[in-house]
Amino acid sequence: MEQARKGDWVQVRQTVLTPEGRAPQVPDDTKKTPLLLWVKGFAQSDGKIGDDMTVETMTGRKVTGELCAIDPRYVHDFGDFVPEFLKVDVQLKKLMKGEVTR
Repeated sequence: MEQARKGDWVQVRQTVLTPEGRAPQVPDDTKKTPLLLWVKGFAQSDGKIGDDMTVETMTGRKVTGELCAIDPRYVHDFGDFVPEFLKVDVQLKKLMKGEVTR
């Protein structure tokens, strides 16, 4: 099992709200799941995946949760391709070059 050492960059998961604590007006499928928070920071102690651990974030906040990743990676994207955005991009570039008249 992976072991984190004090000072390692890690990610913890914390349950903010249990399903019972969710607001009554949220959709039924949402009511069935807990509201979770993931936080990255520096481990304040040694621990294994699944252990409770406190981290210190880059802003100095201390957060305790279940250790879920060591050296977590950043994953970003802008969603699925939207064909209409490509058409607007081409039109806008032509407009800015003065190739399109009103």
